[in-house]
Amino acid sequence: MNKIKDANHFRELCDYCKSIEPKLKQVIEQFGYPPFWHREPNFANLILTILEQQVSLASAKAAYNKLVEKIAKLTPENLLKLTDDDLKACYFSRQKIIYTRVLALEIVKNRLDLEKLNSQTDLEIRSRLIQLKGIGNWTVDIYLLMNLHFSDIFPPGDLATIKSVYELKLVSPESSKEDIVEYMKKFSPYQTAATYILWHNYIQKRNLKL
Repeated sequence: MNKIKDANHFRELCDYCKSIEPKLKQVIEQFGYPPFWHREPNFANLILTILEQQVSLASAKAAYNKLVEKIAKLTPENLLKLTDDDLKACYFSRQKIIYTRVLALEIVKNRLDLEKLNSQTDLEIRSRLIQLKGIGNWTVDIYLLMNLHFSDIFPPGDLATIKSVYELKLVSPESSKEDIVEYMKKFSPYQTAATYILWHNYIQKRNLKL
């Protein structure tokens, strides 16, 4: 169960990735090392990741901030006290109202213990979370990457990552998503660091503010 220990370890893994792929080295030379992005592996941040599904980060953050304004402390119990209209006022879509309620209910009913889950392997975590309505592989990948820092995760469902692969010409323009997944295996067991470099490239080229 390999994880990235800290920021220094993360930079070492970035160095490993850039030694394999010169185009990643160019990203670091141009923009510096990527931040060691981290989110606490808790209910609130899992809700944020659900909100980020298939929308811009800015839209998701706006919904999340509105939710926190309404209930102050984002716990499963507090979320379940809100009505559908309350959540719609926080810019939640009908689907995301369902998804977030399902997650909250699993925890309240003691069917899901996040603290216990976080100590398990990446495969065990994926197997458990994927059972929940509204949580697919992308959501799990982001949780494993940003919240738990497993070292060998690549999210093929992440649009920014895939765009960055094409923009850096790491694969041919005709390559499929499956081809990209195969290409990324060259960075194993440290695909997470390579993914962070790809995100960094995407963000810096567009001057995005996170």
